[in-house]
Amino acid sequence: MVKRRDFLACGLAALSAPALLPRRAFGQAKYPDRPIRLIVPFPPGGAYDTIARPWAERIKPFLGTIVIENIGGGGGALGAAAATRAQPDGYTILHAGATTHITEGLLKNRPLYDPMTDLAPVSGIAITAFAITVHPAVPVKDLKELLAYVKANPGKVSYGSAGHGSLNHLTGELFKLRTGLSDLIHVPYRGAGPAIVDLIAGQIPMIVPAMTNHVLELHRAGKARILAVTNDKRLEAAPEIPTAVEQGIPDLVTPNFIGVFAPAATPKPIIDQISQANLKLLADKDYQKLLISGTFEPQPGLDPAAYRRYVESEMARWTPIVRGMGIKLD
Repeated sequence: MVKRRDFLACGLAALSAPALLPRRAFGQAKYPDRPIRLIVPFPPGGAYDTIARPWAERIKPFLGTIVIENIGGGGGALGAAAATRAQPDGYTILHAGATTHITEGLLKNRPLYDPMTDLAPVSGIAITAFAITVHPAVPVKDLKELLAYVKANPGKVSYGSAGHGSLNHLTGELFKLRTGLSDLIHVPYRGAGPAIVDLIAGQIPMIVPAMTNHVLELHRAGKARILAVTNDKRLEAAPEIPTAVEQGIPDLVTPNFIGVFAPAATPKPIIDQISQANLKLLADKDYQKLLISGTFEPQPGLDPAAYRRYVESEMARWTPIVRGMGIKLD
């Protein structure tokens, strides 16, 4: 077990002194003794990538160098599947969450992996809401006006998501289900980043991205218009934006949890070491402020066992919702 004083002793100086980084011996080897590969299962520009990059930098004092590899496609499934096939030695970890788990666990008859048996929950990082967002040229200011606009233009309005089966997609379909919209067309992308680019260019009138500081900046700059967030309360970083619940859609609450996972056979001492490093990082007030300013809600205090229970509870919560939608990807 890494001693508490070892972590507390790690300051900024540790960034330039690798020999002083906390380590744990396993037999003759020390972990980690080389860079760790972090798979981000979406392209750059979305919530996962936005969380991953500062996380990788700030966890260096505890785990050493983290090398990010973006593997997009399949609503996060391709990247997560790559992690399940990696050597379970602690040198490949994954940022995964609601999208990667719900897609494979609930939407596919032939999943690429079993999220509850092929991936080991390590620790939570943050939760983000989704943002129902339109191009500024769309003449609506709230969800009520959006509903009227879609109904007045049947079959002509589409929305983009991070991919078939992504939580962005499920959020959009839940919005349709709860409001009785049948003519809002879904357009899947290989990640939220490409969808955001097309929205700004006017190629698509609406998207449902995970909320990030980038999306918020586009909103405040007038390049996009966020009509609502799918959180249970307004975001601390954007108190001016109402929730979908406030606008009369009480069930449209879709938290997108993002955390650290590892291949299932990764040794427990290594999983515990990564978890402890993450929990130390999440206890840092500056890092908490960084997450909040980026429109994320920190999710501290979840060790591997507690995080598994949380993930299981979210899977159970989504199961009847997905069944009600009748969506299957294969």
